[in-house]
Amino acid sequence: MISISAIICTHNPRPDYLRRVLDALKAQTLPQEQWELLLIDNASKEPLAKGCDLSWHPQARHIRDDELGLTPARLRGIAEAEGGLLVFIDDDNILTPDYLEYAAAIPGSYSHIGVFGAGTLEPEFEEEPDPAVRPWLHMLALRSVSRPTWTNNVADYFCAPHGAGLCVPRRFAARYSQFVRELRTSEVLDRDGENLFCGGDDLFSWLSVGSDVGFGIFPGLRITHLIPAGRVRQDYLVRLVHGHTFSHAVLRYMVYGTKPRPATALRRLRTIAHGLKNGWFSMRCSWAASRGTGDATQFISERRLQPPNILTSP
Repeated sequence: MISISAIICTHNPRPDYLRRVLDALKAQTLPQEQWELLLIDNASKEPLAKGCDLSWHPQARHIRDDELGLTPARLRGIAEAEGGLLVFIDDDNILTPDYLEYAAAIPGSYSHIGVFGAGTLEPEFEEEPDPAVRPWLHMLALRSVSRPTWTNNVADYFCAPHGAGLCVPRRFAARYSQFVRELRTSEVLDRDGENLFCGGDDLFSWLSVGSDVGFGIFPGLRITHLIPAGRVRQDYLVRLVHGHTFSHAVLRYMVYGTKPRPATALRRLRTIAHGLKNGWFSMRCSWAASRGTGDATQFISERRLQPPNILTSP
């Protein structure tokens, strides 16, 4: 009986990274007959089925999906999965050997938690980051907590699981698929080629709260996050801050009807003061966040978007 579907969504992965991700899955302590492996090849230039061997796992499948974007890849994985618990794994996530076994045990012990994920996400940098960017490295889905932490407050981002190692019970995955179709804004939910959109991870958590349970993170769910040199460059992080702010502003409006806050003169002055205190790069990030909010306001207006009013306001 398949209890877990391990789903890797990937687009043009680094071969060395993907190999290490798969090696970590080979080492899982959960017996292979209890979980399946789905490799969702999201419009990669070279089809992964040609050179990526999954024969070591008796319940592994290559699945090609040509609609570019993390959200379409996740939707395909949800549609194909047979497990009761779906575990989403990025193509740069090294799971500890007990990850799947630990994840499989959590729903039975924490019935008040729906969606959950890794409480320990430690980096392995290809290139040591410049000190100026370190205050912003949390944007790369890094965290470490000492105890299980959960909430049913959708504004509590500290407890929200990241997409790396995200664990989603089937009932919430099915609801996610339905809700994404109704949102009509799936193109700004998550990464799409070079676009650094995001927010799809949080939507899973919000849907669990809408079903009267919470979401949380567990330190025993541990991942090493492989981070290539390009992702600690200042330009990349500025783009990431913009994409994060833009996507979340649109998503919060569409889910809860919360309109983005306009940039006032006072907020602009505070941004300048923040930059003078913390440096040029920090100011660039603050301006990127402000632009993201403004772009979200324009996007909502141009599309004449209206929230579907499915979830209760926080």
